[in-house]
Amino acid sequence: MPRVKSSRSNPSKSPAPQGKAGFVRIISGQWRGRKLPVKDVEGLRPTTDRVKETIFNWLAPHIRGTRCLDLFAGSGGLGLEALSRYAEQVTLIELDKGAADQIKKNLATLGCSQGQVIQSDALSWLQGPATPFDLVFLDPPFRRELLPQVCELLEQRGWLAADALIYLEREKEMADLALPASWQLLKDKQAGQVCYQLYLREVNNEAGL
Repeated sequence: MPRVKSSRSNPSKSPAPQGKAGFVRIISGQWRGRKLPVKDVEGLRPTTDRVKETIFNWLAPHIRGTRCLDLFAGSGGLGLEALSRYAEQVTLIELDKGAADQIKKNLATLGCSQGQVIQSDALSWLQGPATPFDLVFLDPPFRRELLPQVCELLEQRGWLAADALIYLEREKEMADLALPASWQLLKDKQAGQVCYQLYLREVNNEAGL
């Protein structure tokens, strides 16, 4: 059982339905049912409630106490959901200033001090000093070929704990994505044109979910 703890990047995500337009909904945890405003940014594609519910069902036994990285935060929906479910700390990286500022406002509204929002290009930020994370959310803008570079930087520069979990969301047509050899596929689903997957980093090939 793994210990899941706590590019140009981000106007992160083509529009997709997300309940009431302009809001992101927290599904479960201490802020269950809360709707928080989302900045109107071109290309922003919040993860749908349906997909988000599946992701966090996968992760439910392991979120509490994790250190998480939401690398293309966009609306902040994934990182906020992890915090609602008692992640120890979440770092949210977002390129667009308006979107980053809105996530900061939403954290303040929730009275949450465990979320850190950094306005930065994801690829540039990953070149900096690394602290290992236990759980990483990767939901970059589609059709910009960011994932190969991002995955390599995460693996090679020390951003991942030995038994980290990595959630990856990508367009269906990206069939030949080369990933680090230590990343083992645990879960794999598709919703329309979106593929979403959960990987476990098994450095010593001894961990299991």
